[in-house]
Amino acid sequence: MDATQAAEIQAVLPALLERFYARVRADQDLGPVFNDAIGDWDHHLGVLADFWSSVMLASGRYKGNPMLAHMQHGPRIHPEMFERWLAIWARTTDEMVSPPIAVEMQTKAARIAQSLNLAINFRLPKAEAS
Repeated sequence: MDATQAAEIQAVLPALLERFYARVRADQDLGPVFNDAIGDWDHHLGVLADFWSSVMLASGRYKGNPMLAHMQHGPRIHPEMFERWLAIWARTTDEMVSPPIAVEMQTKAARIAQSLNLAINFRLPKAEAS
């Protein structure tokens, strides 16, 4: 990623996340889970900006544990929800950033969604004691 692309990401990230999560919150399937999980959206959008800055720019701003945060809501998160989340992400990134950055953000989001989905929804049964 060059300096121009990094500057584009930094400049658009807050507005992109605001638009994206407004859509998520209004979604009939995703909205109830996100709205119940997040009490302070202004604060959470700042945390998400730090997260995506770290993901896209290796800024190191994010200090949390996204896996743990999502695992707390595991019973309410179903595999098809990740597909919906990714579709909204693709729509929003396609609208708001240049195509090469949109593709990169979508690719990274797909990897993150896959990891979260596997951790939340696919557990191997415990081995029986012999």
